[in-house]
Amino acid sequence: MRDTKYYQDLIETALKNYLPQGEYREKSLIDSMEYSLMCGGKRIRPLLTLMFCELCGEDAKIALPYACALEMIHTYSLIHDDLPCMDDDDYRRGKPSNHKVFGEDIATLSGDALQSLAFEIMLSESAVEAVSADRAVKAAYTLSKYCGALGMVGGQVIDIESEGKSAELEVLQEMDEKKTAALIKAGCEMGCIIGSADEKKIKAAREYAHCIGIAFQIMDDILDVTSTSEELGKPVGSDSDNEKSTYVSLLGIEKCKELVDELTDKAIKSLSVFDNDTQSLSDLALSLANRKN
Repeated sequence: MRDTKYYQDLIETALKNYLPQGEYREKSLIDSMEYSLMCGGKRIRPLLTLMFCELCGEDAKIALPYACALEMIHTYSLIHDDLPCMDDDDYRRGKPSNHKVFGEDIATLSGDALQSLAFEIMLSESAVEAVSADRAVKAAYTLSKYCGALGMVGGQVIDIESEGKSAELEVLQEMDEKKTAALIKAGCEMGCIIGSADEKKIKAAREYAHCIGIAFQIMDDILDVTSTSEELGKPVGSDSDNEKSTYVSLLGIEKCKELVDELTDKAIKSLSVFDNDTQSLSDLALSLANRKN
């Protein structure tokens, strides 16, 4: 399997090309979409789509519409998450949040537009022709399932309704399974679907995604109390300010670190069902478990 930079370069170029090109009366909207979509980030979710597609024996390039669609969904969720009616954060990835630059109205609409664009590119004629109608529809259905009311959006609702309350660990786990792990699952599963994987491999990819997704959220909670705003590119201590229960507040930092290690080990072991080289995916899981931002 290739190194992650190869896939990241493919994603960056494709994302730029999928945005509306030319001059439009809706220039402020398109500028807002581009501002958040192209402002960097780890690109973990689309990266996983390409990596799993290639792991299953297909050219990663045919999965680019689905990888980029996933990143658009993720980006729209971040734009909305930062709004004053949600988390009210002024910075994202070291830059002013979308609504601080374009206003709450345009920021809200640019998130809506990115969501629509995601499904437009997945179900475009060229994307469907490249992978077959069956795989295209199954991948689009998978993303819609994981980003909807019982997926990422539902997780955000649990998060909002938990503010100012002492949430139990079970509630926190359900919230993070939906708010964080769901889109990571979508990335891994869509890669397998486009790669024509059987159900056994899709199930293994789902397990990998669950483990790194929860580990990722636990690391977020750890970094929220151990890192700085400069290192993270966003405010730290916001969970405490909003009186949210976190893994750290419920379990303590040392137990959280143990859980991250356990989940990472489990994620790596889940890859054993694949025939091809999985080292890059193992390395990715380890890098996420040891990240500083």
